[in-house]
Amino acid sequence: MLAKRSLVRVVRTPQGVKIDPSSKAQGRGAYVHDRRQCWEAAFKGPLARALRVEISAADRHELEMYVRTLRDESNE
Repeated sequence: MLAKRSLVRVVRTPQGVKIDPSSKAQGRGAYVHDRRQCWEAAFKGPLARALRVEISAADRHELEMYVRTLRDESNE
């Protein structure tokens, strides 16, 4: 189990797939660890399956922009 503060909620909304910083947005959500490696693994399919949606190219681009702000522990 991980501390909730180390998890990032992603939510499926009528407007698309978005980061949910408050963790309170309406819609189907999934949690991803706040490390780049975890996001890279999630993008390979588990995130889309958890949200039960195909992630659009535009939404994926927005998520990838967010991921670039996260720490990369492979360099630490």
